[in-house]
Amino acid sequence: MKFTTENELQNFDFKDAYISDIRFSLDNFMLYLDNVKILPSNSTNRDIRTMRTNNLILTLEKATITSFINEGYKVYNADGKLLKTVNDSPIPKENYKQAVNELISCTINNIEQTDDKYTISIDTEDHTYLLTLTSQRNLEDWNKYFNL
Repeated sequence: MKFTTENELQNFDFKDAYISDIRFSLDNFMLYLDNVKILPSNSTNRDIRTMRTNNLILTLEKATITSFINEGYKVYNADGKLLKTVNDSPIPKENYKQAVNELISCTINNIEQTDDKYTISIDTEDHTYLLTLTSQRNLEDWNKYFNL
């Protein structure tokens, strides 16, 4: 990779980034993303504007999934009357691998970092998953900058 940043998650905009692959091993959680925006504050961005990249690899080193939730939702009719409520449903640990694979080809809604805690909101066609991990550090690797 030509560009690498360490612990600069705040210098990227992951909204609407497309997940092309996810790899999860005993040590690392890796998201392969397209359509990631690189903010002007990024240490490798020599431009004064927001840029974009594809094939970015976001690696969370020594990552551990702390929670994986299929978020609930409410369904209303055209008059605003509540028809159905579906509660949050946690994914059991033994189903993490299968559930993670279902997230490929979905889009990122948001990635937030607070100290060593990472919260990733992922949109599917009809609902949202909320994945929370702990990690010692994050690395971002990519090859090219594109105009937005």
